[in-house]
Amino acid sequence: EVQLVQSGGGLVQSGGSLRLSCAASGFPFSDYLMRWVRQRPGKGLEWISHIDSGGMATYADSVKGRFTISRDNGKNTLFLQMDSLKPEDTAVYYCRKGYNDPESGQGTQVTVSS
Repeated sequence: EVQLVQSGGGLVQSGGSLRLSCAASGFPFSDYLMRWVRQRPGKGLEWISHIDSGGMATYADSVKGRFTISRDNGKNTLFLQMDSLKPEDTAVYYCRKGYNDPESGQGTQVTVSS
């Protein structure tokens, strides 16, 4: 059974930093592209970053230069380091397996106050 268990997130002031983690199990983590998506209040899901099995990362323009995705294949864990946070980054963040796979973490609330 695929499981993606998220941790991290919370409330931070504008300009602050947070780190999200996503512990994976039930599939060969190192073989899979992993991604982060988010849902801002009243909006649909928005892809923000992915990292392939070789460690190559890609970012949406909205977070490029501020967020860093990484993975620890030895610990089957995906990370998202979020720096220079803005109020518009307020959202529920989800880690997801693969390009389009439906499996998702439980979601983590990130709230950035101005």
